[in-house]
Amino acid sequence: MGEVGGKMSGEVSRILITGAGGFIGRATVAEARARGLEVVAVVRKTVAPEWAEDDGVSVVEADLSQPPSLLTLRRALEGCGAVIHAAAHLGDDGAAIEADTLAATRHLLAALPGDIRLVLVSSIAVYDLGQLAPGDAVTERSPLNRPGHAQDAYAESKLAQEVLCQGALQPLWLMRPGAVWGPGRTWHALNGFWSGPLQVTLASDGALPLVHVKHLARALISASLTDPQSMTALNVIDDDLPTRTRFVSAHRKAAGWPKAAVNLPWTLWLSLTRTLKPLQSRLPGLLREPVLRARIMPLRWPNTALRASLGGVDDAPFETLLRDTLESQT
Repeated sequence: MGEVGGKMSGEVSRILITGAGGFIGRATVAEARARGLEVVAVVRKTVAPEWAEDDGVSVVEADLSQPPSLLTLRRALEGCGAVIHAAAHLGDDGAAIEADTLAATRHLLAALPGDIRLVLVSSIAVYDLGQLAPGDAVTERSPLNRPGHAQDAYAESKLAQEVLCQGALQPLWLMRPGAVWGPGRTWHALNGFWSGPLQVTLASDGALPLVHVKHLARALISASLTDPQSMTALNVIDDDLPTRTRFVSAHRKAAGWPKAAVNLPWTLWLSLTRTLKPLQSRLPGLLREPVLRARIMPLRWPNTALRASLGGVDDAPFETLLRDTLESQT
């Protein structure tokens, strides 16, 4: 195994990946196998068809939200040198978050031996962007949300998940990806909103914090093979980040969709949300200033720490990567 940005541990040959059947998990299994690693793929139901003929992938079915998963995990962890924890609920359902994100994480942590390397798939949603100004850079030193004050339930859950993992005293990577995209998922929720057939982009000169799922998988596997400095947080963001206007233009050119699009200055929308503040408890997300700032405020998203710690580089400029991703779906 070659070196990346940090100290490479050559002893890891087998890793366990939770949420292995999901969008991120499946790409991470593929990256691990491409590097010759054996994988224990923990899934609830979804088993990728490409694993059927691969003796290097051992599938373990377990509902991590349930206490019996402890024994299953302890058995599955035998021989593993690292764990990538990608299992989580992606929505805002409180019961599902408690079960699939928080209880699942507690059960995993209880099953881990004390010397295993843990790589948590967290999110940039943990940052308190309300404390930043337009044009600021979001780095690993930026302020985090205070518990109970995040912009939505998902952000709260990822913050709580980080706290749980930090309290477990593991050699720990906190990997904070941006909006993850790739085959079958080239759009995202950071652009604006739909009004009938019209896509309204809340435009600015700020960068979209995107990461291609293959780039994320590469970073996760590199982290699983690299010793962190006790606890290391990294923003996992691509090198070439488009503005929202550039993103829509590239998507229309490559995919022919959206058919109709218009730009609206984000500052104008911000003024509207402030006018409607007395009603915000009854308004949708982008009409509430904390949510608007978290999703739309123009910011810079350097990945300097990621590259210094784990190396790597984008496969291609954004437009080329988008075109190749769309072509791979056909």
